[in-house]
Amino acid sequence: MPTQQPQQQNDRSQSTLPPLFVALDMGEPDVAPLMGDLAGLNVGYKVGMELFYQSGAALVRKLAKDHPIFLDLKLHDIPNTVQSAAARIADMGVRVTTVHAAGGEAMLAGLPALERDDFQFLAVTVLTSMNEHDLTGLGVLDANPAQRVQRLFTLARNSGITGFICSPLEVKSLHAALPEGTFITPGVRPAGAKADDQNRVATPAQAKRSGATSLVIGRPITRASDPRASTQTILDELAHG
Repeated sequence: MPTQQPQQQNDRSQSTLPPLFVALDMGEPDVAPLMGDLAGLNVGYKVGMELFYQSGAALVRKLAKDHPIFLDLKLHDIPNTVQSAAARIADMGVRVTTVHAAGGEAMLAGLPALERDDFQFLAVTVLTSMNEHDLTGLGVLDANPAQRVQRLFTLARNSGITGFICSPLEVKSLHAALPEGTFITPGVRPAGAKADDQNRVATPAQAKRSGATSLVIGRPITRASDPRASTQTILDELAHG
């Protein structure tokens, strides 16, 4: 069984993460205006596939000079390819990046050695847009999302991974199993907001109380008439929830 990373290192990683990552699911021209609106707030930014495939590593490095960046590419390939890609990502200055736990133990096992106090891998278990019907359609035997999450969590943990992406409905049980772990939670919606394409959702306060280290929120902020006010409301809820 691969050696797990020291708890002390993981605790330092948690301590430097912002409570909220704003998802930059947009084109590059829209990034600077949004960041200007949110200047001075205690947030990081998630760069996903849309923005990365448009603007590449140069933009990620630029953003990472001044902001905590979560690079969300969900690596999933043969072990050697993922190891090489992960090493390149580790040099971009981002705080966290994602890999699919379903890639298996051989794919995950080499990643903890690349982690630093300011850089960590997060294993994706089951996407928050997926439900039991979706998993059944894929032929997954443990099609119940909660059971599937637990299986993939155990696999990743046994590979030395201590950071996870999980829905707010599963974070409580995972945090109980690994109190020193890092848990970043998408599928979070302020009370009254649309769920959009998320199936397993909760409010920011609910996610925090369940053990989330940081939240990822996109459209309720980026499509709001006043993104700064929306962000501040979420931060206030986290501070007092």
